[in-house]
Amino acid sequence: MTFNEGARLDPSQAEDRRGRSMGRGGKVGLGLGGGLVVLIGALLGINPELLSSIVGETGNQPAIEQQGAGGLEKCQTGQDANANLDCRILGTANSLNSFWPAYLAQYKVSYPAPKTVFFSGSVSTACGQASSDVGPFYCPGDSKAYFDPDFFSQLETQFGSSGGPLAQEYVVAHEFGHHVQNLTGTIGKAQQGSKGSQSAAVRTELQADCYAGIWMRYASTQPAPGTKQPFLKALTQKDLNDALSAASSVGDDRIQKAATGRTNPESWSHGSSEQRQKWLSIGYQNAALDACDTFAAPKV
Repeated sequence: MTFNEGARLDPSQAEDRRGRSMGRGGKVGLGLGGGLVVLIGALLGINPELLSSIVGETGNQPAIEQQGAGGLEKCQTGQDANANLDCRILGTANSLNSFWPAYLAQYKVSYPAPKTVFFSGSVSTACGQASSDVGPFYCPGDSKAYFDPDFFSQLETQFGSSGGPLAQEYVVAHEFGHHVQNLTGTIGKAQQGSKGSQSAAVRTELQADCYAGIWMRYASTQPAPGTKQPFLKALTQKDLNDALSAASSVGDDRIQKAATGRTNPESWSHGSSEQRQKWLSIGYQNAALDACDTFAAPKV
C-alpha cells in the first residue's frame, strides 16, 4: 500500500541505533523468566540451533542506551514514506500504532505502543545480543521491534519476494503481531512442545501473520491521530499479491529447499509458504482477533 502524501509521520516512535556501538548484552534463555523470550519474532524461520550465539543462561542485562530518532527526522510525511525505505518502515509502525489501540479495546486489551528500532549489523536488546542474520525480530523483554533495513533488499534478491511496498509493510506488521501476542498472553506458547508443521512455534508465527492481515484490512480506513485521513491509501490486488509473495518467500519449506534442496516439516518453526499465505489471508478476510486463534485450530 502506498501512503497518503500528506500523512504526518511521527519519528518519536522509533530509535535509530545505526552507526553506534551498543556493546554486548547478556545471553537469555528460551523461557519466559523475567519476561524474556529469545528473539521470538525472527521472521526468516531460521533453525533455533543457528541462534546458539544468543541462547544460554539468563544473565544480568546491562542498561541499554536509549537513542533518539536520529536520521529518521527526515521522515515527516507520507510522501517521504513512499520515497524512502526508512520512512516507510517508520510510517508503517505509525499506522500500526494508530490502528491497534482502538481495535484491541473491543477485547478489553490495552495497547502500549512498542518502539521501532533501526539497527545495522548487531544490536543489544533485553533479549540479548542479536545480529542482522536473524532478520527482523520482536523482543518481549523490552517491547521493541528491531529492523535492519538491509533485510528488505535481501527479502527480494535472496528470498524471491516481490519488491512492492506491502511486501515490506507486511514484515513490519508481522513483528507488531508478536507485540499483540505479548499483550494478550499467547507469545509464551511458542516455547511449548516440539517443532514441526503443527507445533506451537509454528502456530505462534502464523497467528502473527494473521494479525498482520487484520491490520491490512483496516489500514486504509483508520484515520491517523488528530486527522481524518488514514496513513495509507486503499489496498489494491497488486498490494495483496505483494504481501502474499513476501509471506510465501519466508516459508520454512521454501527456505529449506533453497538451502538444502529438500524440506523437513519436522524441523519447521515458522510454517510453510502455504501456511503463511493462508493465515495472512484469514486475518485479512475475517478481520477478527478470534479468527486468528491458531492454537484452537485442529490443523494449521
